[in-house]
Amino acid sequence: MFIIMVITLCTACRTNKPVAEVISSVDQSGPKEQGTDFSEQSTWLLGYFNPGRLSLSPYSEWYLKGFNEYKPLQEVIERLKVTGSDKVSVQIVMGTWCPDSRREVPRFMKIMDLWGFPGEKITFIGVDNEKLSPVGDFDKLEIQRVPTFIILKNKIETGRIIENPVSSLEQDLLDILTRNE
Repeated sequence: MFIIMVITLCTACRTNKPVAEVISSVDQSGPKEQGTDFSEQSTWLLGYFNPGRLSLSPYSEWYLKGFNEYKPLQEVIERLKVTGSDKVSVQIVMGTWCPDSRREVPRFMKIMDLWGFPGEKITFIGVDNEKLSPVGDFDKLEIQRVPTFIILKNKIETGRIIENPVSSLEQDLLDILTRNE
């Protein structure tokens, strides 16, 4: 368990390296798992963006696969449906360069889809590898790791899922939404 925690901390999406170091540290010797090198700045989505872009190339390489393969716990989805979504909104802060974002965001969106959560109540914000985004008052979000899923009720933050869920994305979301009921 300790080794897993150390590996997770060492590979987390919270680099402070300059972009040139990040790009030069990518192994260029062998074939890539995917066709696109997402450490390249030209692939980054920055600022507010429409989530439909994730279904288009090159992001569809990871987004559609992650969305289609994720199987959330159905009993938790059913409990989410009972909680309702009328007062809830979500901000997703992510980096397309970040493996954790590329893993968790499609899974989160699958949960939202199964829940029937309205897409217009989800705001996507793309960041660079320094966790900066050209969005007004972005610093007030205090983003240190990505992805960060900010859950709001009546426009007031009620909780966050940061980088990796504690239990599962769907269970952590349900826990946040039912914490004070």
